[in-house]
Amino acid sequence: SPSIKLLVDDPIVVNPGEAITLVCVTTGGEPVPSLTWVRSFGTLPEKTVLNGGTLTIPAITSEDAGTYSCIANNNVGNPAKKSTNIIVRALKKGRFWITPDPYHKDDNIQIGREVKISCQVEAVPSEELTFSWFKNGRPLRSSERMVITQTDPDVSPGTTNLDIIDLKFTDFGTYTCVASLKGGGISDISIDVNISSSTVPPNLTVPQEKSPLVTREGDTIELQCQVTGKPKPIILWSRADKEVAMPDGSMQMESYDGTLRIVNVSREMSGMYKCQTSQYNGFNVKPREALVQLIVQYPPAVEPAFLEIRQGQDRSVTMSCRVLRAYPIRVLTYEWRLGNKLLRTGQFDSQEYTEYPVKSLSNENYGVYNCSIINEAGAGRCSFLVTGKAYAPEFYYDTYNPVWQNRHRVYSYSLQWTQMNPDAVDRIVAYRLGIRQAGQQRWWEQEIKINGNIQKGELITYNLTELIKPEAYEVRLTPLTKFGEGDSTIRVIKYSAPVNPHLREFHCGFEDGNICLFTQDDTDNFDWTKQSTATRNTKYTPNTGPNADRSGSKEGFYMYIETSRPRLEGEKARLLSPVFSIAPKNPYGPTNTAYCFSFFYHMYGQHIGVLNVYLRLKGQTTIENPLWSSSGNKGQRWNEAHVNIYPITSFQLIFEGIRGPGIEGDIAIDDISIAEGECAKQDLTTKNSVDGAVGILVHIWLFPVIVLISILSPRR
Repeated sequence: SPSIKLLVDDPIVVNPGEAITLVCVTTGGEPVPSLTWVRSFGTLPEKTVLNGGTLTIPAITSEDAGTYSCIANNNVGNPAKKSTNIIVRALKKGRFWITPDPYHKDDNIQIGREVKISCQVEAVPSEELTFSWFKNGRPLRSSERMVITQTDPDVSPGTTNLDIIDLKFTDFGTYTCVASLKGGGISDISIDVNISSSTVPPNLTVPQEKSPLVTREGDTIELQCQVTGKPKPIILWSRADKEVAMPDGSMQMESYDGTLRIVNVSREMSGMYKCQTSQYNGFNVKPREALVQLIVQYPPAVEPAFLEIRQGQDRSVTMSCRVLRAYPIRVLTYEWRLGNKLLRTGQFDSQEYTEYPVKSLSNENYGVYNCSIINEAGAGRCSFLVTGKAYAPEFYYDTYNPVWQNRHRVYSYSLQWTQMNPDAVDRIVAYRLGIRQAGQQRWWEQEIKINGNIQKGELITYNLTELIKPEAYEVRLTPLTKFGEGDSTIRVIKYSAPVNPHLREFHCGFEDGNICLFTQDDTDNFDWTKQSTATRNTKYTPNTGPNADRSGSKEGFYMYIETSRPRLEGEKARLLSPVFSIAPKNPYGPTNTAYCFSFFYHMYGQHIGVLNVYLRLKGQTTIENPLWSSSGNKGQRWNEAHVNIYPITSFQLIFEGIRGPGIEGDIAIDDISIAEGECAKQDLTTKNSVDGAVGILVHIWLFPVIVLISILSPRR
């Protein structure tokens, strides 16, 4: 495992602006470890230069201080880590306070009493901090009457005190404390404090015209407290009426002249503000306080901000605009306009809303209505779009067998839709149908006439003919009323090839090129293979697999799993049937209609594994119901299986072949059929556990159907 050492001190104390270099070297480890530098609680400074184990910061700042660690790693054992702390010297925030005789709780300086002057700074590192005291520019040393002390760092870090015992007139003057760092390189901080007969504690007042202050939302405002006294202390501003942050995000804001400036005033800033004296740069006495009230005026907040109203011609409509909040709340006025045309003005009394009725809509009074509610600070606006446009139709995507005509080169499509809120506007007299081939620019349009009123939820059907196989089309549908065009909706229709569209059964012998639209499962270990005896590999494994298809033909095809190497025991091959759609159930017809599912299977060889069949129902894409299963050697022959199934919705069949313990384990299937009605004979292996075969009947209600492959369009 790696080992390292740092060729630097710990800690490292530097002055701001200096360049610093940290060197880390490896002392062991095979292979040679890689070295990286990290910084605790932050990233490395942007200006950092790294060269192997050497880290250089060209001009360090206080923000760059912290713990830097070198880490060595060679993926053998635990990484090695060495750290050093960089301290950047700093002196800042110099301040003072005067404490009158602490033993008598005086607020004023008095001759013959004690007075204490305290100075404080923030120093890094604190152990290098030193203080010097001067009176009128001459050095002071601690004596019986002038005692110089330094406060315990745990109580008040960076603080020095000068106690003047038994104050005399000769003690009046300017006292200076100077803070320095022993290491040098940092400018000293010098603080002057004047002690004289004019040194008095502070007082706070608010000018009469400065409270309450009235302003408008978005303006800039200045709150003022007048401070007197010598010296003048720092003033602290805070909220007096609630525990919330000040505009800068802090709970208190400092001011050196008693003024609080707020930019972009908001309504939430209304309330009482407190100004109070700080002990800093002033007297360490009970704080003086004053209050300033701020009143923020803002325009009315109204609802609705926007509302679309759809209504037919000759009908009435009433629009209402409500006041939620406003200051001042009185006096409020309102204006109703249609476009730029003034319709009505007025003044609020006690109500909180205003209404505007339209008794009979026509082309002249459709449009955008604006209601402005106005106070001294501005206006709030409600907007209403009054229109006679019909809502967009909603396409129906569950049409049973939408490809209803299927000729050599063209097909027809049954387009179905419902109308959203048909009674909201005037009667829909027609639909404008637009159609274009996917990827084309030009729309072909025609009108579909509508007789009578459309009911809510009514399914409307229109047959699109002479569509070119296998092209997809965009279809746009726009309702038309006497107002004009309504909202359009668009969908894509796709050609899906029906299987046996005129029969009540499905049959697949795997003779065609697309193997009846069966597909391989992407989640299995290997695939089923289409094969005939005439086309099989001459190096096929003997003593397993069929010598002909189910009919005995050497040229006939079947599907099988090849279990030769590199296949391993337990690996699966899954073959998925097309999705079979069923017709919607007729509530007045017979119930409990079945389908007979049958197929031939060939399981010959001493290493035969398992053949499973599952039923997957639409809406249960992750749930596969076991339907049939068999395992073990069944001899050199084709066997037939029959299973009754009762699907309530579209379904899919899954054939799963599982490889056995050796290479003589080929499994084949052929002549898969689905026919309406129960099987004339039931395969014994589907009723009882016989020879390792298990069958499960899926009982679900259904109606007589034509079984079709359904390649569905996306749902709404």
